[in-house]
Amino acid sequence: MFNVNTKIEEAKPVLTEEFGLKNPMLLPKFEKIVISVGAGDDSKDSKLMQNIADTISLIANQKAVIVPAKKSVATFKIREGMNAGVKVTLRGKKMYNFLEKFISIASPRIKDFRGFPRNGFDGRGNYAFGLQEQLMFPEVNYDDIIRVHGMNINIVTNCGDDKLAQRQLELIGFPFAKKA
Repeated sequence: MFNVNTKIEEAKPVLTEEFGLKNPMLLPKFEKIVISVGAGDDSKDSKLMQNIADTISLIANQKAVIVPAKKSVATFKIREGMNAGVKVTLRGKKMYNFLEKFISIASPRIKDFRGFPRNGFDGRGNYAFGLQEQLMFPEVNYDDIIRVHGMNINIVTNCGDDKLAQRQLELIGFPFAKKA
């Protein structure tokens, strides 16, 4: 069976050799994973917002929070304090469990999947990508959802280098797209 912690331990000597890291404290570590959903026009429907929060809670195995808007934006017809989206932050064991489930179970269930793009790094070793729908997760029951929605997933590391973080994700089995 796939185990992220075992893969991380196997990746440490490879990263140390490839990047010439002399101090083991320089090895990259995952700090958190943030799963978020922007509600858009759905923010006015409290039942739909609660359904999105319940779905994300099921996926993350941790209670999701409905996030209010910080500022009023007239163009988007959003007032300060209105529901703007849903998010959950995973750390520690729950973060590794989610990563394990995502790599081994959820991502192979994506339709026409060719891998995630390699250009989602932010310059500091953090990787962000989006999903079109939540149906690839086995916990989600199709009959319980009101509307299919996507989500953004941010994997935050402490390394500060995109190449090091990308190589670590490759070594643990993250499904990146093939190099062109």
